[in-house]
Amino acid sequence: MPRETGNIRGALSGSFRKYSTSLIRAFTADFAAFMLKLLRSALLVCAALSFVSIAPAQAGPSADSMGAAEEAALPTVAVPDLLNSEDEPQLSGAPVSTPDAEISTTADAPVARPSGDLASMVADLRSSEAGSRELECLATGIYFESKSEPLAGQLAVGQVIANRANSGRFPSSYCGVLFQRGQFSFVRGHRLPAVSHSNRQWQTAVAIAKIVHQDLHESPVGKALFFHARYVSPGWRLKRVASIGNHVFYR
Repeated sequence: MPRETGNIRGALSGSFRKYSTSLIRAFTADFAAFMLKLLRSALLVCAALSFVSIAPAQAGPSADSMGAAEEAALPTVAVPDLLNSEDEPQLSGAPVSTPDAEISTTADAPVARPSGDLASMVADLRSSEAGSRELECLATGIYFESKSEPLAGQLAVGQVIANRANSGRFPSSYCGVLFQRGQFSFVRGHRLPAVSHSNRQWQTAVAIAKIVHQDLHESPVGKALFFHARYVSPGWRLKRVASIGNHVFYR
């Protein structure tokens, strides 16, 4: 009986040791695996935190390096100073007038004296170029209607054309007055006849046109709006204003 009891105890003791050993081994393996997972997670967290703290510094160059790069890459452009010493605007590179330019301007647009006789003004203003389309129309009307008339007669014809343009009853421009249908026989269609600008009578007509346009000399026809040649008698019921040269003027 005692021997059997001892055998039982010995068997139980051996089984307990085997069970304890296997249990310890299983716990050790599970614990090691758990610790490995925990260590791996900790390493991943540390790596993520390190990336967050380092990444902004690697996104681009620093402010100092950016400024240096800009200074090195961009050339310096000189900007002209648009203000003078008195803080007033000024233009750079303004053209310098030359004597030739001044002489050319004087020749193209002579300055008329507001006083003096008509002949002196015509002598000062005589030119081959009228200077504008409107003055060319006025000079053309004077030329074809009165080129053989005395200066006073040419001035009167030019004054009538100007009076019409300013009256409100006729077209409001010199060219419009000439091109009005049935008013001037030398106009054909909507074109002015060609005139040689080297012709002295044309140059006189240009001078008269400038005198009329600038109102530099008074004409005895005043506000007259109509005229006809002496050799015709249209029977107009208008007030006769003056008879100058080969024309009679009315208003």
